[in-house]
Amino acid sequence: MKVVIIGGGWSGVAAAISSKKAGADVTVIEKTDLLLGLGNVGGIMRNNGRYTASEELIALGGGELIEITDRVSTHTNIEFPGHKHATLYNVNMIEGEVSKYLTTLGINLMMESRVNNVKFEKGKIKGVYLSDDTYIIGDVFIETTGTTGPMGNCLRYGNGCSMCVLRCPSFGPRISISGRCGVSDIQGETNNDALGAMSGSCKLAKESLSKELRNELDSKGVVVLKVPLEDVNYDKLSTKVCQQYALKEFAENIILLDTGHAKLMTTYYPLHKLRKIKGLENAKYVDPYAGSKGNSIRYLSVAPRTNDLKVTGVDNLFCAGEKSGLFVGHTEAICTGTLAGHNAVRLALGLPLLILPSSIAIGDLITYANEKARTREGRKDRYTFAGSSYFKRMKELNLYTTDINEIREKIKKINLDNIFNQKLC
Repeated sequence: MKVVIIGGGWSGVAAAISSKKAGADVTVIEKTDLLLGLGNVGGIMRNNGRYTASEELIALGGGELIEITDRVSTHTNIEFPGHKHATLYNVNMIEGEVSKYLTTLGINLMMESRVNNVKFEKGKIKGVYLSDDTYIIGDVFIETTGTTGPMGNCLRYGNGCSMCVLRCPSFGPRISISGRCGVSDIQGETNNDALGAMSGSCKLAKESLSKELRNELDSKGVVVLKVPLEDVNYDKLSTKVCQQYALKEFAENIILLDTGHAKLMTTYYPLHKLRKIKGLENAKYVDPYAGSKGNSIRYLSVAPRTNDLKVTGVDNLFCAGEKSGLFVGHTEAICTGTLAGHNAVRLALGLPLLILPSSIAIGDLITYANEKARTREGRKDRYTFAGSSYFKRMKELNLYTTDINEIREKIKKINLDNIFNQKLC
């Protein structure tokens, strides 16, 4: 059977790994020249409830990507405002490591290949067309295109194209595969009745920081600097995708994390104001290039789906990552991608699809976010293991723990240990 994955971000590569392990012939179609998408500028793992989800995924047999990020980490067990036991991976190393791993598995990577249409007949996708008119057939398709782009969305709902790592001007716009099949996508909203939300961070070149700040960042992994009182902007917090970082501390302080670059935990910051702060007099943005005025706009294309991650209205299409819900983060993308890839093979074989139970954090997040997306208030929220409303729910339901043995025993009790390592055909 042939599984075709559109989009090579964290969820796409996770889907590729799990469907390959289950026995499929797997092709990943990625429009840019790099896998991992926003993973190339992210870098934060295992903070707060993501620790629990990471260990659940390992116990379920789908932990390869978690282990790779652990291996290329710059710092472990880091604390910063609102967050504990975080791991920071090196964003300059991660893509090469993941790309090599997928190649060793025999996964076909079609890079700089953009899907621009589908052949959809009698409820099924027969194949997808690339921008160069190449036609790719498959048995089951997985959409992991994310929800950012094309440029017009950033212009209409944000501050214009910020020339971010997704590089729409160079590699072309994303399209909605579910939309091309006639399915109406869900759009995230804000409390101001606007659509979408702005990406959560920027990158500074470490070399542009003062020697003192570089040394502190290298040794501790985190630097916190006071924002001048006249430049504190609480209103900006409400525009952030990453609501787990929409805390007053992130408005009152410049928070830098060492992810290979200096990760600046804000959606944007005018350069002339940034350079007023001691140690940042020569600060320079690495991503997005237009970091002074804004970052990318996300959550404008979420597919309606069931809790097995199959898209409603298309018989052979699954979704994962941001395409599958108002999720935030790499861990969330990896978890949904792993389930989607596994279920794609189950569907092709005529086996019952797997729904992860709500007794574990991964299953509960997938189910809960799906329920909330049906309401307007729910579409104003974002769902992540790392904070905001969902992390609070995790703690209330006793789903949050850092006890690895406890997590493994829980997975064994529901008879799902190593489920994602099973070859189905």
